[in-house]
Amino acid sequence: MSNFITVEGLAKLKEELAEIKLKLKEVALKIKEAREFGDLSENAEYHEAKNEQSFLVGREQEIEFKIKNAEIIETKACDKSVVTIGCTVEILDDGEKVIYQIVGSEEADPLNGRISIDSPVGRAVVGAKKGDNVKVTTPAGVSEFKIVDIR
Repeated sequence: MSNFITVEGLAKLKEELAEIKLKLKEVALKIKEAREFGDLSENAEYHEAKNEQSFLVGREQEIEFKIKNAEIIETKACDKSVVTIGCTVEILDDGEKVIYQIVGSEEADPLNGRISIDSPVGRAVVGAKKGDNVKVTTPAGVSEFKIVDIR
């Protein structure tokens, strides 16, 4: 399973992984200190630290998997003749121009114009050309819009 991601997105994942590794060291120290208090069955600090450690280890594994399976999106490689992942597409939706960059699910941020290739709109526009009318089925129903520009 590929994880489509931009170079910037991969850098952010690596940064988060480094932060988690530091936090895991801190949590290990908390656990060691909490053990020194004695009876672990009634030691809230110990149980809290173990829960935090468990969460961080899970997130660490998730990020390592995403990095290992990363497939870099070359945003500069968009050939502008057809919408592909990494392209920015301008659509006309009910008379309103909307601009989206097509990205992998890790970097999707619809409020900031970054939609996942796995989203209904992302799936619908990939493969479309400038001037194409595209139909999209969303939870709200079927929408149709026109591809105005690809960059």
